Amino acid sequence: MSTMSTPIFIGRKPEIERLKALYKKKKPSLVVVKGRRRIGKSRLIGEFANASSAHTFWSFSGLAPEDGVCAQAQRDNFARQLALMLKVPPMTFLDWSDAFEHLIFHIKPGDIILLDEISWMGSKDPSFIPKLKAWWDKQTTHIMLVFCGSVSTWIEENILKSTAFFGRVNVTISLEPLSIPESAEFLRAIGMQLSHYDMYKLLSIVGGVPWYLEQFNPGITADDNIKQLAFEKNGLLVTEFDRIFHDLFNGKGAIYKKILNNLKDGARTLSEIRQSIEFAQSGTLSQMMDHLIVAGFVIKQSLWSFKTAQPLKQSLYRISDPYMRFYLKVVEPNLDTIEDGGFDQVPLSTMPGFETHMGLQLEALLLQNRHLLVKKLGISPIDIVRSGPYRQTKTTIQQGCQIDYLVQTKTNSLFICEFKFKKREIGSDIISEMQEKISRLKVPKGFAKVAVLFHLSGVASAVDISSYFYRIVDIVDFLEDN
Repeated sequence: MSTMSTPIFIGRKPEIERLKALYKKKKPSLVVVKGRRRIGKSRLIGEFANASSAHTFWSFSGLAPEDGVCAQAQRDNFARQLALMLKVPPMTFLDWSDAFEHLIFHIKPGDIILLDEISWMGSKDPSFIPKLKAWWDKQTTHIMLVFCGSVSTWIEENILKSTAFFGRVNVTISLEPLSIPESAEFLRAIGMQLSHYDMYKLLSIVGGVPWYLEQFNPGITADDNIKQLAFEKNGLLVTEFDRIFHDLFNGKGAIYKKILNNLKDGARTLSEIRQSIEFAQSGTLSQMMDHLIVAGFVIKQSLWSFKTAQPLKQSLYRISDPYMRFYLKVVEPNLDTIEDGGFDQVPLSTMPGFETHMGLQLEALLLQNRHLLVKKLGISPIDIVRSGPYRQTKTTIQQGCQIDYLVQTKTNSLFICEFKFKKREIGSDIISEMQEKISRLKVPKGFAKVAVLFHLSGVASAVDISSYFYRIVDIVDFLEDN
C-alpha cells in the first residue's frame, strides 16, 4: 500500500527482470534481497511493485536494534504499520502467528509483501522463523513475499541455509553498488555538473551506494559537498559509520571496527590481522571476517600460483567499500578537529595527503568495477584464469611486489595494471616506475608480463608514443560506458 515517490532510479535492470519473470508465473513466490545498508534493497522492491502493477504493495520494516526494543516491540511496530495501511485503529498482536494470519485476511492475488530488515523483526523471538514458515507453507494464491535485510549473516543462517526455508526461496538477489557509469548517470540526474576529476573524487569516497549519492547537493562544488558531509560536525558521512556498526552488529561492533582499522592501509592475510590486533588463536576471527564479507565491507582475495593457477594457502583481505576506508583513514583521525569546526574555513586541497588518499580510494572503486577493466583490456572473460590485486611476499629468494590489479589468461599472459589518480599529467617516470615494479615479479618461464596503465589526468606525449604499455586507458570512458 506504500509507493516509492523518489523520481530517480538508476540501473538494477537485471534484478527487475528476474523479479518480473518470477511474478509472471502467478504462483506463491518467495524472494530474498540482501546487501549492504543504504544500497537500495527496499527501493528495488518498491520500483518492481510499481512496474509490475501489483494489486497492493504491503511494506513492513523492523525496528533498529536499540535498547529496549524487544520481541513485543517488533510485533507492535508491525501492527502499527498494518493499521496505518488499512486506515483502521491501532491493534495488538501477542504472537507472530496472529499477525501473519491477520495480514493474509487482507491479501489479494497479485499482492507483493515486503518484510524489510527482517533480521531486526525476528531476531528477538526464536519462534519468528518457524511461525513465518508455517504461515507461508499454507499460501496457495499468487502473492510474492520478499525478505530484505542488511544483516546478511542473519539472513544466511536463518533463511538461506535454514532447514525451515530450504527449497522455498525462489530467487535470491545480492544487491551490489551501482557501477561507475550508473553512478555518474545518477549524479547527472540529480543535477550535479562536475569535471571528470570531481566526479571521480565523489565516487571514490562513497562508491556506488545510491543513498549516499542522493545526499550530494548540485548547488555547491564537489569540495564543498565533501566538506559538508565528511568534515563538519554531525555531517552525514561523519555519523554514518557508527550508525551502521550499531545497527548491523548490535553493539558488538568494536572488534569488527578493529579489524577494519587494521585493513585501512592495505590488504592483509588472516595471520597478519590476527597478530596485529592480538586476536586469540581460534576459528572465531575467520568467522568474523566472513561476517564483514557478507555485510559488503570486506573482500577476500585469493593469491594464486601462476604456474598451476591454483589458489595458494594464504588469501588477502581488504576493505572493498570506499566509504568504509575513507571514514577510517581520513575522517576518524580528524574527529576532534571536525567537532571543533577546525575544517570550516580550510580548503580540501590544503589537507595533508588528501590527493594520496584519493588515489587509494579510486583503487577500491575500480576494483568494484572489474568488468569495466577487463572490457578495456580486450580480454574475453572466458580466457581469464585468475584476476585480482596481487601481492608477492618478500623472501630470501624474491623481492616484495604489490600489483593494483593483475589478470592471468589461458595464454600465459599476465596483464599488470597500474591505477593513477592525479590532477597533474603523468610524466615519463611512470615507465621506469612500472619497469622496476614488474622486474620484481617472479613468474615461470614462458609467461609474458604486459603493462597496462589506467589513468584520469592524461599522460605526457613521451608516455603516449612509447611502446611500453600494452594499453593506456583513460578512465573518463567509464563515466559514459554503459
